Amino acid sequence: MSDIYIGVMTGTSMDGVDIVAASFDPLQLHATLTVPFDPDLQDQLMALTLPDDNEIDRMGKADVALASMIGHGINQLIEKNQIDRSKIKAIGSHGQTIRHRPEHGFTLQIGDPNIITELTQIPVVSDFRRRDMAAGGQGAPLVPAFHQALFQHAAIDRVILNLGGIANVSILPANQPEKVYGFDTGPANILMDAWCERYTGHPYDDNGDWAAYGTPIRSLMDRLYAHEFFSKEPPKSTGREDFNLEWLDQQLSDWRNDILYNELEDTPENIQATLAKLTVRAIQKAIYRSGLENGEVYVCGGGAYNSHILEQLRWRLRKHHWAVQTTDVLGLSPTWVEATAFAWLAMRFVKQLSGNLPAVTGARGLRILGSITAV
Repeated sequence: MSDIYIGVMTGTSMDGVDIVAASFDPLQLHATLTVPFDPDLQDQLMALTLPDDNEIDRMGKADVALASMIGHGINQLIEKNQIDRSKIKAIGSHGQTIRHRPEHGFTLQIGDPNIITELTQIPVVSDFRRRDMAAGGQGAPLVPAFHQALFQHAAIDRVILNLGGIANVSILPANQPEKVYGFDTGPANILMDAWCERYTGHPYDDNGDWAAYGTPIRSLMDRLYAHEFFSKEPPKSTGREDFNLEWLDQQLSDWRNDILYNELEDTPENIQATLAKLTVRAIQKAIYRSGLENGEVYVCGGGAYNSHILEQLRWRLRKHHWAVQTTDVLGLSPTWVEATAFAWLAMRFVKQLSGNLPAVTGARGLRILGSITAV
C-alpha cells in the first residue's frame, strides 16, 4: 500500500475541522471526518481575526484548544476506520488563519502542531504559508498547485473554483502547465453566512434559497464592489480582515446615507441577494480575464452546495459556453478537496518537493512549504 497522509483543514468560514486520510499516485481517500467547532471555540477564533484587547493570551488558549480538537479528531478517524498508523507518513495541518496580512509579509495560523504530534504520535507538517511569503509571495492561495496536479486536462481548459469563506480560482489552461495561475476573487460564504445567521438564525443560506427570494440592489452592489481589493491585479489574496460583518455594516450605513438609497429595496433578503451577486460577479470577472474562450468550471468547498450561486454562475458564463459542475464529477467530493490538498502538501514536504506556484502567489520561485514537528 502507498504511504498515507492525513490532511486537516479549517477554513475562513470556521464551521469545523475537515480531516482526510489519503494516498497519492493515484489519489485514494481512505477515510474522512468533519468535527464541528464547539460554539465557544468558534467565537474565540472569530474574535481573534480582528484586533482587540488581550489578544496574545486569548490566542494562546485558542491555539491549545484547537490543536487538542484536531489531535483527538485524527485519532478518532484512525480508530474508527482501523487505519494502520505505521502506514501514515505525516499529517498536513493547515491550522486556523486568524490574521493574513500579505501587504506586511505576515500571516498567522494557530493549532499547535506539537500538541497534535503528542496526541497522535505522528509527524505533523504545518506552517505552510510563511515560506512563500518570505520569498515575496502572498502565501495564498496554496491549493492551485494541487488542483494542477489532480485536475489539469490535456485538451480542455478548466477552472477550479473554491467557494469557501473566501472564493478563489485556479486557472488551468489545457496542456500548458507553465500558464497555470490562480488568486482569491473575494468574499463568498464569509459574508453570506454572517448575514444569514443575523437575520434568520441559521448558520448558512441552505441552497441559497433566501438569496434567491431577494432581488440584488444595484446601488449597493456598486458600493460593495468599490472595495479596493476587486480592482487589484493578481497575485492577490484576502480574508476576514478585509471582508467581515463590521465592514458590511459600515457599507450599509454609508449606502443608507447616499442620495441613491431606496428605502423600499432595503430588506434583509435583498441584501443577501446582493452579497450572492457580489460573489458571482467577481468570479465571472476572474474567469473572463483569463482569456480562455470556454471550458469547464468545477466548484468545490461548502459553496458548491449553494444551488443559487451555481445557477447564477451558469447564467453569467453562458455566452462563453462554460460548463459549471462540482468536483464530484471528477471523483473528489467538494467537501474534501481542501483537506486533501493539505495531505498532498504534506506529501510534497516529506519528499522535499515544492508546493507553491509563483505565478499564483507572486513568490520569487518554487519553494518547499512547511516545517515538521517530529515524533
